[in-house]
Amino acid sequence: MADSVRLALANAIKDARPPKPVFRDEASRQRYQRWLATMSERLKRKIPDEQSRTEFLEAAWYESSRAGLDPGLVLGLIQVESAYRKYAVSMVGARGYMQVMPFWAKVIGDNDRSKLFHMQTNLRYGCSILRMYIDMEKGNLYLALGRYNGSRGKPKYPNAVLGAWKKWEFHE
Repeated sequence: MADSVRLALANAIKDARPPKPVFRDEASRQRYQRWLATMSERLKRKIPDEQSRTEFLEAAWYESSRAGLDPGLVLGLIQVESAYRKYAVSMVGARGYMQVMPFWAKVIGDNDRSKLFHMQTNLRYGCSILRMYIDMEKGNLYLALGRYNGSRGKPKYPNAVLGAWKKWEFHE
């Protein structure tokens, strides 16, 4: 990985401020509130506690928006990767909601792998990494998702995420 890419990713994940949505106008704030209510209802079965669900959705929206990603795409990816389990660990050691590989903590973070189970940190890493892959693939989401999962060129994973994304799309 090029030093410039490593530095950009490290800078993207080091801002530890809690998510605070900023809206350009009242209509944007109202749309966000409708999105939050709609997604909360859809996610109720997976995260039954209302406060935990709200905090998760606020962080997912913030981190996806911060990375220039559709929040629905991120929620679809999380559905496929961890089924919304905060402490999920894959057979290859990927961790948390977005199944971030521990080597990323060393490459772009402070080498503390335990932080990958911290909700906002996991979402920030995952969204930043996905954004990097989308940029690397010049906007080709199918190839970027394959890179994210380590299955580039194989259809199963990208198709699963793209299919899950449909469930999380927000239409007013």
